[in-house]
Amino acid sequence: MGVKEDLESRFDFDIVDEFMDHYEATCDMLEPIILSLENPEMYERDINELFRVAHNLKSASGFLRLGLLHRLAGFMENTLEKARAQKGPASEEFIDWLLLISDQLNAWLKNLKDDSDEFIPFDRKILYVPENLEN
Repeated sequence: MGVKEDLESRFDFDIVDEFMDHYEATCDMLEPIILSLENPEMYERDINELFRVAHNLKSASGFLRLGLLHRLAGFMENTLEKARAQKGPASEEFIDWLLLISDQLNAWLKNLKDDSDEFIPFDRKILYVPENLEN
C-alpha cells in the first residue's frame, strides 16, 4: 500500500484530496516567495507568509499523521519564527537552506502523487540551519 492509498484508507477521501490540493499549491508558491526574501522591501511580508505556510502545513500533516512532513514543517516554522524577528533581507545561506526544504517538500509531494511505498529519505543538509539568517 502506497503513502496516498494509506491516507485514503484512514481518512475521508475529501480530506485527503483537499490536503493534496493545499500541499501542491504550497509547493508551487514556495520558491518565488523564498527568492523574494532578498528584497528588503518584501522581507517582512514574505517571511510572515512563509511562516504561515509552514504553520498550516505542520497542522495539516499532524492531523493526517504524516510524521516526517509534520516534523519538517515544525522545524521550518521554528526557524522562520527566528527570522521574523530580523529586519532582512535574507542571507544567501538562509535562502539556499529554504530552497533545500522546498526541494524536499516537492519530492515528498511527488511521492504522494505517485503513491510511492514511502517518502524518499530526508536530506540531512536541512539540519544545518545557517547561523546568519539575514545579510
